[in-house]
Amino acid sequence: MTKDRIASVAPLAGGTFNTVTRVSLTDGSDWVVKIPPPTTDGTLMSYERDLLVNEVEFYSCAGDSAAVPRVLHSELDPDAPTGPYVIMSACPGRPWYDISGAAGDRVLSDAEERRLRNELGRIVARLHSVTGTGGFGYPAGALGPPAPTWRQAFTAMTDAVLADADTYRARLPRPAADIRALIAAASPVLGDVTRPALVHFDLWQGNLLVDGEPGARTIGGIIDGERMFWGDPVADFVSLALFANVEEDEDFLAGYGSGSGSGQPLVFDASVRLRLALYRCYLYLIMLVETVPRRVPQEHLDQVWKEVGPQLESALADVEAALGARD
Repeated sequence: MTKDRIASVAPLAGGTFNTVTRVSLTDGSDWVVKIPPPTTDGTLMSYERDLLVNEVEFYSCAGDSAAVPRVLHSELDPDAPTGPYVIMSACPGRPWYDISGAAGDRVLSDAEERRLRNELGRIVARLHSVTGTGGFGYPAGALGPPAPTWRQAFTAMTDAVLADADTYRARLPRPAADIRALIAAASPVLGDVTRPALVHFDLWQGNLLVDGEPGARTIGGIIDGERMFWGDPVADFVSLALFANVEEDEDFLAGYGSGSGSGQPLVFDASVRLRLALYRCYLYLIMLVETVPRRVPQEHLDQVWKEVGPQLESALADVEAALGARD
């Protein structure tokens, strides 16, 4: 591409990992360029190696099931002369977080918020209908090759983040060894998952774009698929209801049920609830541990601990309660 096709270049904020740039072209189209941080400066967690491989896989496999960016060009080899990068189309809209009551504009009515939650449920159900063919886990292979079972894959994922906690001396509400033992005790429930579904695992409102005029807004795009894996679709419910109870999100669950292949609502039985507690543990562990290699300021570190520490303790307690109920 020649420089005379570029109208403007602007950095995009909001992420904490990649360097992201929006490139506007003279023909009116927009591209998004992602470049990962160096892999040798001690700022990565174990699972974060080659995350662009995951992102490209997510967009490629999501296909027509959701509004996601189209990958226009990518270089995924970290040893390439240019280094790794991905160029993708820009999805329309603004982050839901920016226009909802969570952030500040507060321009969504309750009725529109509920309608969007229902639409999101249908979209996520379609994403979860996509089945991987290569096994469970992160496709980039940061934690090893794909696993034949979800239990093996998730054990490797939790072991890795707890090893990172030890390496970085991250603050946790319980010793890492105790958390590892508790997760291992609950891991037989993961045998209930036999199909590797497409899981985004970062579906908070900052990664959901909302487009359109008031009263007619739609989901314009799902972005930042770099933390995807092949696994249990229930895992996506953690970020979809971050620090909340997804069972109370009636609009999302109604859409999810109607968008699933069976058309039936999801049943939150003992297996689903225990698995959901395990995935909450995993996400909250990541959120606590990553603050150390990210070298976040002390003020932000204190805020993360205040918000996430009790959530992790609550999730661990839920795992214990579920195991106790099974005895």
